Amino acid sequence: MQIKLTSLESGTREEFQYLEHLERSLDHEVATGLLKLLEGTVRETGYPISTMAHSLQTATRALRDNAGDELVVAALFHDVADVIAPNNHAPVGAEILRPYVSERTHWVMANHAIFQGFFFWHHVGRDQNAREKYRGHPDFEACADFCQKWDQSSFDPNYDTLTIDAFAPMIGRVLGRAPFSQGTGR
Repeated sequence: MQIKLTSLESGTREEFQYLEHLERSLDHEVATGLLKLLEGTVRETGYPISTMAHSLQTATRALRDNAGDELVVAALFHDVADVIAPNNHAPVGAEILRPYVSERTHWVMANHAIFQGFFFWHHVGRDQNAREKYRGHPDFEACADFCQKWDQSSFDPNYDTLTIDAFAPMIGRVLGRAPFSQGTGR
């Protein structure tokens, strides 16, 4: 079909149905794009390992702790936006995965950076208890656990970290789901 619209208001029903079909067929490329973005986090940050190695290590720890597919994939991609949005990488990364993950997983991803602050912000003049403003939120403990068990301890260059290939089946299952309605999650 040849699309002839020159503005959104000039499009026909048939054109938009066709374009919607094409857009749905592109959903399978989300995993490929995320993996390319993750590869872009292999850069010098001052930490003992790259952001990509940290992400792989976080996901490895989650997998070995028997976290479900969704949480392991979230652990893998929790810092994926760091290279394009260093000051707000957590909510940006969470929004990328939002159509494919539960509200709880989305909230954990969106807020993990402030929860990570508990472990080091006092060393840099910031409030290490900033996460307390979320105390009482139903997902507070899930985020605190994510950071305590997997995220904050995943900077070890000697840890037996799995390669990206180990996560391919989980990535396929989670990102292969039909996207949820924008902003609703499960």
